[in-house]
Amino acid sequence: MPLRLTPTFRDALGEASRPLAGMWVCSGSPLVAEIAAGSGLDWLLIDMEHAPNGPQSVLGQLQAVAAYPVTPVVRVPIGDAVVIKQVLDLGAQNLLVPMVNSAADAAAAVEAVRYPPRGRRGVGSALSRSARWNRVDGYLADGDAHVSLFVQVETADAVAAAGEIAAVDGVDGVFVGPSDLAASMGLLGAQTHPDVVAAVRSAFAAVIAAGKPVGVNAFDPETADAYLEAGAAFILVGADVSLLARGSEALATRFIDAADGGERASY
Repeated sequence: MPLRLTPTFRDALGEASRPLAGMWVCSGSPLVAEIAAGSGLDWLLIDMEHAPNGPQSVLGQLQAVAAYPVTPVVRVPIGDAVVIKQVLDLGAQNLLVPMVNSAADAAAAVEAVRYPPRGRRGVGSALSRSARWNRVDGYLADGDAHVSLFVQVETADAVAAAGEIAAVDGVDGVFVGPSDLAASMGLLGAQTHPDVVAAVRSAFAAVIAAGKPVGVNAFDPETADAYLEAGAAFILVGADVSLLARGSEALATRFIDAADGGERASY
């Protein structure tokens, strides 16, 4: 019997009656990804850019979360056509491409996720999980329906071009990254600086005007709420590794600092 793939993140956003909340999965662990998948969040971002993830670990995480009502998005490390091809063939249906600074960058990413003649994705559906080894009827002809593409705006130049980037046919949404944006503005580590917030909001306005959903990374709850009020359709509000770091620190503070009179070795 022919198989059907799950709806894409583009589909989930189109059907949503509220903004979609998600978290980063940066540990590289299928077990941790599965724990996050059962949390009740809407989506997970499996990161290959700043996390110890390669094709094999991404595959394991996609398999681990497949049984849960959550949408996985994979952030590739770079907008390279070969890397994108590999990740798509692993069965990732939703991609986030970082450091997209222009409409030309966005168009190149679109080409990488589409089969010829509309793009230049290599054809390997019979060999890969993407089409369930040719068990999904019409996968090659309907490839665009099975894949959603989001691009990341995270520099001052990208913010200036956000409307043009969002308008590229095949870009399903834009994700704003305040951390790298702050760095590009000479404000390293100051994601909530008023100038950075203003730049994020400028990108929001341009993307929304282009008719595409816009998302953002915001771990601080008050900042997240403000961005949601400004029109964010999807948002990342935490990360597995950060939750573990802060949670374990809280345990140390509670049970060791108190016993040692506030003195604790730092590593």
